[in-house]
Amino acid sequence: MTTRTFRITVRGAFDALTDDQRAALLADAAEHDVLRAAFTPEGTLTYDIAARPAFAFRFSATGEKEEDILKATERAEEEAKSWLTARGYGFKHLRSTAEDLSQAPLGKRQRRAARANGL
Repeated sequence: MTTRTFRITVRGAFDALTDDQRAALLADAAEHDVLRAAFTPEGTLTYDIAARPAFAFRFSATGEKEEDILKATERAEEEAKSWLTARGYGFKHLRSTAEDLSQAPLGKRQRRAARANGL
């Protein structure tokens, strides 16, 4: 079997933040800027608390079967909840999307490279 790579995004909104929590998030905002976003096994958090209370965690995971994406998504959601809860941040409207990169359509450059290699 081949290893599949999954990209999982867990989105939500901060809820009932105290003034101190909001100040802490604002102080750390540069580390969590969307321009630093990456899909990583441990997850990458992005937000712009000055604009709106929304956040996104980006996770990468691997699996052997197509069904493994469901387990990976559950783990990602639990990791996001854990991170938020450990820091005392309230949250709401948690939802996840996942993509199996082996099922993703090829981009223009990838199609061109495949044609050039006779695939």
